[in-house]
Amino acid sequence: MIGRAKRRITKMFREFLVYHGDSLRFRAKILTLAITSDKQEYSCKFQMLEKIAKITYPYDYNRAQLLVETVKEYIDKIEDHNGLNFEHLILSIEKEVKETKRFTQKIDLTLLELFESCIQNKEDLAFFKKVLRFLEQLKIGT
Repeated sequence: MIGRAKRRITKMFREFLVYHGDSLRFRAKILTLAITSDKQEYSCKFQMLEKIAKITYPYDYNRAQLLVETVKEYIDKIEDHNGLNFEHLILSIEKEVKETKRFTQKIDLTLLELFESCIQNKEDLAFFKKVLRFLEQLKIGT
């Protein structure tokens, strides 16, 4: 109960309380882009997300959980048509990479490729690979 309250407060004041919050939000956007590249069930992808968060922040459980929660928030915004959609997410990522060059280091294509195992449809997989190529070009292009 206390842990949940702490996460809610952190969520509300993330801008002020989270060390390098902009970096965490950028990672969350990248992961959201990978997860929402197709309309298949998210259960497998959420399992992969948990795994990726633990790999990304192996010594900071709270930060890993905050990353997962931030991704889920972004996905909810996309699904609810609440000021965020797939195209807006792409533009936001592009803009942030141009403004903050070090964010290219946060794009870990090897980790993102883990989501491939969750995609069954060939067309969705092809689109996912295009998303990965886009991220790779962003990483290389700066």
